[in-house]
Amino acid sequence: MNKKILLAGLLVAFLSMPLTAQRRYEAYENYIRQYAPMAVDQMKRHKIPASITLAQGLLESGAGNSELALRSNNHFGIKCGGRWNGRSVRADDDARNECFRSYDNVAKSYEDHSLFLTSNARYAGLFRLAITDYRGWAKGLKRAGYATDPSYANRLITIIEDYELYKYDTKSGMRSVSVKDINQGYVTPRGGQGASKYSQRQLRKKPWLANPHQVYIANDLAYVVARNGDSFKMLGKEFGISGKKLARFNDLQEDYTLMDGDIVYLKQKNTKHPGSTVYYEVQDGDSMHSISQKFGIRLKNLYKLNDLPDDYIPEVGNKIWVK
Repeated sequence: MNKKILLAGLLVAFLSMPLTAQRRYEAYENYIRQYAPMAVDQMKRHKIPASITLAQGLLESGAGNSELALRSNNHFGIKCGGRWNGRSVRADDDARNECFRSYDNVAKSYEDHSLFLTSNARYAGLFRLAITDYRGWAKGLKRAGYATDPSYANRLITIIEDYELYKYDTKSGMRSVSVKDINQGYVTPRGGQGASKYSQRQLRKKPWLANPHQVYIANDLAYVVARNGDSFKMLGKEFGISGKKLARFNDLQEDYTLMDGDIVYLKQKNTKHPGSTVYYEVQDGDSMHSISQKFGIRLKNLYKLNDLPDDYIPEVGNKIWVK
């Protein structure tokens, strides 16, 4: 995993720690509030302890503040590997200018982390452990070579125990995620009780009840991740917002065809990025619109911040100011 990026992220997290705190960093607690639902969802689908996923995300990304996480949504320091054919970025780690995976959003990073573990034979033995055996998982990840840091397992265990992440591996912990309100960083998806509660007639009228969208928080905004077949009209019905307004929130036309993995904000975006990042370096495949979605900024304001015409096409390596 990327040591320099990790250290930079940890420094940011450390600097945000209140003076009265002993071992709990505010940046870590904010990260946990934001991504615990995602980790629990991955646990339900892939049988990886949510505590392990959260601890790795915290450690590898410096609580989401590492350059790799901010630029490429890579929260787990996963390198490209021979089978990766998606977008990538370069950074120094064990060697100079190594290839790391780049994702459209954090949800894809979490999903790819799960697939990375479930599809790799060297981690197969971990899935024979109890879902609550976070110590066994931490030590197993180190033995299997996930990271070169000799204290990697102990670091994961310390984070899990200091922040009580093990509670998310239990049924009561899983339930606690779904009842938090949006002000605490969680949103309960509509229809979260499951499809069995609804009649066939209700499901025909409101198909999203069977598989509601999880709502996440980023850039101080609530958003969902689109699936194949979604439209602004359908999402608008699910969340009680007109499709036209939802499209406007995302700087698109109402008849725009949403793609799997698209970020869809549920309220008006910001006029500038609320986080610490000042500028973004354009990567291959970026557009002004995708950058505006990445940072939760209204498209017209992104052009204004950079004093650019609305037909400007960014080139790889350009710096785009986000605040």
